[in-house]
Amino acid sequence: MPQPKILAFAGSTRKQSFNKKLVCVAADLARQNGAKVTVIDLNDFPLPLFDEDLEASQGFPQNADKLFELFKSHDALLLSSPEYNSSISAVLKNAIDWVSRPRPDEIRMAAFVNKIATLLSASPGQLGGLRGLVHVRSILSSIGVLVLPDQLTLSNAHEAFAEDGLLIDKQTHNRLASAVNNLVSITRRLKAESCDT
Repeated sequence: MPQPKILAFAGSTRKQSFNKKLVCVAADLARQNGAKVTVIDLNDFPLPLFDEDLEASQGFPQNADKLFELFKSHDALLLSSPEYNSSISAVLKNAIDWVSRPRPDEIRMAAFVNKIATLLSASPGQLGGLRGLVHVRSILSSIGVLVLPDQLTLSNAHEAFAEDGLLIDKQTHNRLASAVNNLVSITRRLKAESCDT
């Protein structure tokens, strides 16, 4: 069976982000299940606010092109998104906007179409970032990403991680493992089918 390639990242730039911690745990689980995982930090790809006039006068920022290639070259996305004012973070929306722009000789939404995604979120609040994921799911679904129904929202995230970065609660860990394993399994199966055609 082919090895799924998964791009894992958090929609946060904060150094001690709970979402960064959560996506790292999820990435390790995906690797244990046989996936090849690339973990990136959006801090390493600073971008100006999307501006069509800027794109027209200066072209794509170098980091937008780097992110485009990363998204395009992976089969699936493992995304942990914070909730800002009941919605998506600005840095995540901005990255999606730049990566989604049409490129010469590429199909529409080339970096997103036929991708599979599992969504996660972590928050100190009781809802665990749930309201923000509604918007993330809507955005990704509208640009060609198959967003799986399984997701994990981690409430009380400030108390959820041990010193080694792992989740303290075993039941939460098992729920995360189930969602991640489902992503790997479905991506592997769809990748195998596309290779057969």
